[in-house]
Amino acid sequence: MIIPVVAVLAAALWAGWAQRAPRATGDPASLAEHRRFMAAMERTTADTAAPGEHSGR
Repeated sequence: MIIPVVAVLAAALWAGWAQRAPRATGDPASLAEHRRFMAAMERTTADTAAPGEHSGR
């Protein structure tokens, strides 16, 4: 009898957590994160390019 009750409570908690509104990322934070990502990708591309090859720019 206790197992179904615990299962229903756990399912209700999970459903409530799953339906919560997503956290919004502000535009400045999102743009700064994108710039950091692009800078990291450019460094990685420049580090792995063979001598004499361009990185695509």
